[in-house]
Amino acid sequence: MPNRLASETSPYLLQHANNPVEWHPWGEEALALARERDRPILLSIGYSACHWCHVMERESFEDAETAQLMNRSFVNVKVDREERPDVDSIYMRAVQAMTGHGGWPLTAFLTPAGTPYHGGTYFPPEPRHGMPSFRQVLAAAARAYRSRRGDVAEAGARLTEVLRRSATEPQPESGRFEPGDGRIFEHAVSAAGRTFDPANGGFGGAPKFPQPDFLDFLLRTGGPESRGVSMAVHTLSRMAAGGIRDHCGGGFHRYSVDARWLVPHFEKMLYDNALIARALTRAHLLGARHLGPVAEETLDYVLEDLSSPEGAFFSARDADSEGEEGAFYLWTPAEVRDVLGSGAARLLSRVYDVSKAGNFEGRNILHLPHDLDAVARREGIGRSELDGRLKESLAALKVRRAGRPEPLRDDKVLTSWNGFAIRALAEAGPALGRPDYTRAAARAARFLLDAMRPAGRLMRVFAGGRAHVEGFLEDHGALGNACLSLYEATLDARWLAHASRIADAAVARFWSPAEQLFHDAPADGEELLVRPRDIMDNATPSGNSLAVELLARSAALTGSAEHRGIAEAVLARERGTMERYPSAVGRLLTAAISHETPRLEVTLVGPPGRVAGMLDRAHRHPHPNRLVAGGDPGNPAIAALPAMEGRADRPGEAFVCLGTACQEPASSPSALDAALARAQSE
Repeated sequence: MPNRLASETSPYLLQHANNPVEWHPWGEEALALARERDRPILLSIGYSACHWCHVMERESFEDAETAQLMNRSFVNVKVDREERPDVDSIYMRAVQAMTGHGGWPLTAFLTPAGTPYHGGTYFPPEPRHGMPSFRQVLAAAARAYRSRRGDVAEAGARLTEVLRRSATEPQPESGRFEPGDGRIFEHAVSAAGRTFDPANGGFGGAPKFPQPDFLDFLLRTGGPESRGVSMAVHTLSRMAAGGIRDHCGGGFHRYSVDARWLVPHFEKMLYDNALIARALTRAHLLGARHLGPVAEETLDYVLEDLSSPEGAFFSARDADSEGEEGAFYLWTPAEVRDVLGSGAARLLSRVYDVSKAGNFEGRNILHLPHDLDAVARREGIGRSELDGRLKESLAALKVRRAGRPEPLRDDKVLTSWNGFAIRALAEAGPALGRPDYTRAAARAARFLLDAMRPAGRLMRVFAGGRAHVEGFLEDHGALGNACLSLYEATLDARWLAHASRIADAAVARFWSPAEQLFHDAPADGEELLVRPRDIMDNATPSGNSLAVELLARSAALTGSAEHRGIAEAVLARERGTMERYPSAVGRLLTAAISHETPRLEVTLVGPPGRVAGMLDRAHRHPHPNRLVAGGDPGNPAIAALPAMEGRADRPGEAFVCLGTACQEPASSPSALDAALARAQSE
């Protein structure tokens, strides 16, 4: 018989709707039931593409005896971390404080008031590797609540105070790098160099995460030969060659369990692919032309596999299919020969390391261990012929693979993750010569701005035909930045207006003037144990960094003193964090370097159709801190922009300024190229 999750729309919660556990969704009803029965709450947090979440479900939540123990002793609550990042943030921090580590599935035991007193992550059904069994943990947590109520209350109070302080107390001051001091960016590059893996790219050893926000920062620290850029380009190149990339179907998996980017955790997340595609596009503009096609392949994957009928984007593909992680993506030599024939199979197997022994549990993850130019020479063919043969073979494998049982697709639409995808598409469209990307970005943005604001307030989740869950700071920051990128790509004033309204809403709902900081949850939102706030990036950039970036970009375009002042206040407040933990605040560093270093401003005067050729040229220029403004001066909102002052009567012309030094106006794409080159060289 289904439990209370059966009426939810989250694919993750629905996966648990037929467990024998009496699951409740998070909310006042579950908390009230815990108070009424005087029972502790067992809070289990995960997400649909989480491999170990599936394992724990099979081992424990589907087990009748374990479920009986849970139902007898606890009020059991399931949370989709992607729908409720606020709840996840609070209790993840609590478990990390209690145990020293975190992850998903997250297991936390709470008093009926929501105060955590015990927790962990995955627990096995039987004791192993030093871990207690889940049943042992259940018994201990229930016994503590029944028999040591005073100890539970005291521990919970201490932990709650730690959580409150961590959400509001100032970060350590650096004492060295003040706002505008470019040495903080040099310091971040040096810190990255100390953990950089020169052979495989990335930072540190296994497991390796893409860290696209930090890579994006590194790509903005200099020219193609600079240390930061070279580390980022090498990392992206090794990722593109590794098994973390799906060479057959496009896109990137979540992360690599080894140091070589070979063996991934096989889930595919919308946010990873959007953020990685932005970094790949930036690297392409800086001269790493081999990464441009990878960016296109990644965005093509998003459009093909994750597009919703309305034009927005679904959240993820699961790691598992047929009860096995990665089964959808693996190959044997026999399967490859059966699809391609012996000749083409021999070439593909050589290039992509397909062998009888396999490179993953007896089967093969496609990856590129050899330089393709060297392979072409050994084969006695040209590189273009090699690429053509491989493309044809991979297309045939993709057709065969489509006949396999597919991993589950999480079909909920999340505002922030869609914002990342819209921004990636909007920026890649003109940069890569793909106007279809710009159109796809605009279509998705129109859907979000319509469907996700049913009562004028931005919501986070669209699932089951409706929008729900109040939007968080990250949703406002991501969508606002996406609208600004759409404005820069199209010079359509509507996107600038949307971005300004979203930025104003972010300030009104999340900024605390008294504390001079942003919170991640709205001031008038659900009352939780603490009001969460996190300055550091996790799998996605922090809401704080997205908001700072939005306000700084908005101020640069519109001249808003309020937006500029708030952005500068946060950047000054978090100087110590940027100094001490640079790799954890890549997006904040990107916002800082963009705000505090000379900006290349390109202002185009005239309706978008009239300046289209110059608009594309502007977006293909590699300057890391470029801003494109302008549009139809007949639109009052455009005419009022600071960049249009004294220029509105110069239709068809482009104005290029680096900092305060401006070039002669250009009136053709070639003249704009020359002006950009002069600005770059001065």
